[in-house]
Amino acid sequence: MASLNVYSVLVVLFLTCGAVMATKENYQIIKENNCETKMGLPCVLEAFTSIFNTGSISNKCCGELVVLGKVCHSALVKRTLENPIFKDLDPATIIAKSIQRWNNCLALID
Repeated sequence: MASLNVYSVLVVLFLTCGAVMATKENYQIIKENNCETKMGLPCVLEAFTSIFNTGSISNKCCGELVVLGKVCHSALVKRTLENPIFKDLDPATIIAKSIQRWNNCLALID
């Protein structure tokens, strides 16, 4: 019985450390790539709304999103999902919408 408790504690620690590392990794990616300075606020809001709510993204904002880059785009979406305000959203759905927006913008701009 004691070994089961130790095992449970180790699993919880592993999962907790993994979540913290993912969070730290996203923040580090964002900081190192200056992700928060690459898009104008109107386009940030438009892209955010199209991913986390409903709506489309304009050609202008698609251009800014592509310039932002996929690494920054993914890290910003993942960091946003870590915010407790968005705990009721399904991460898989949001990430799928994020990838869809990225692919649509990339096709439009290329």
